[in-house]
Amino acid sequence: MECHFPYEYPAADIDNALKHSGLPMIGLNTALGPEGAFGLAAIAGQEEQARSLIDQAIQYAKDINAKHINVVAGLTGKLGSTVTPYIDNLQYACEQAAVLNKTIMIEPLNPRAVPDYHFSTVEQAVDIIKQVGASNMKLMFDFFHAQVVQGDLETLIGRHVEHFAHVQISAVHDRGEPDKGEINYPYMLAVLEKYGYQGYIGAEYKPRGDSVEAGLSWLDQFRRL
Repeated sequence: MECHFPYEYPAADIDNALKHSGLPMIGLNTALGPEGAFGLAAIAGQEEQARSLIDQAIQYAKDINAKHINVVAGLTGKLGSTVTPYIDNLQYACEQAAVLNKTIMIEPLNPRAVPDYHFSTVEQAVDIIKQVGASNMKLMFDFFHAQVVQGDLETLIGRHVEHFAHVQISAVHDRGEPDKGEINYPYMLAVLEKYGYQGYIGAEYKPRGDSVEAGLSWLDQFRRL
């Protein structure tokens, strides 16, 4: 499972729940920062605060045995400047995470969902990863964001799957359960397998019905795959 922003709960409580359920925690995000922010890691002048959020996330990941930490960049499109501390902050994150055998991830977000986010394409993410130059620096590939911005998903996977640490799925365009919409997930899951992806696939969606449980029938088909 994933838990994007667990910080309002004591790590010990989450850890106990995981042990009771037998489920692993795949990953979490750095906190978003003050109200109106969407991450601080790429925001000039916020380096100290950004690294504090990175430290917090890595420590929490250690405490609950989560493997991946997604470092949220921020809304640099509002600032009118191309100079950011993102690479330096990611290098710092990778150094701290490597000591604990954790992976740092980044995720391109589509501008319809998150206007002004620091980057939106897989190619931009891969360029950032190469600039950071750390073996524990990887990409979170979200089908929803990739389809909205770029499409041609099989080509994206074939070219860049070596950088994937985690994959997320949901429907396009309503971001509901992954059983409707533009993306043929039975086909795309076979594409992931064809190109050698062996990590987890997380269902990150907004239920169409009144509850998560009401919409879980899609899981039966996916389990058969």
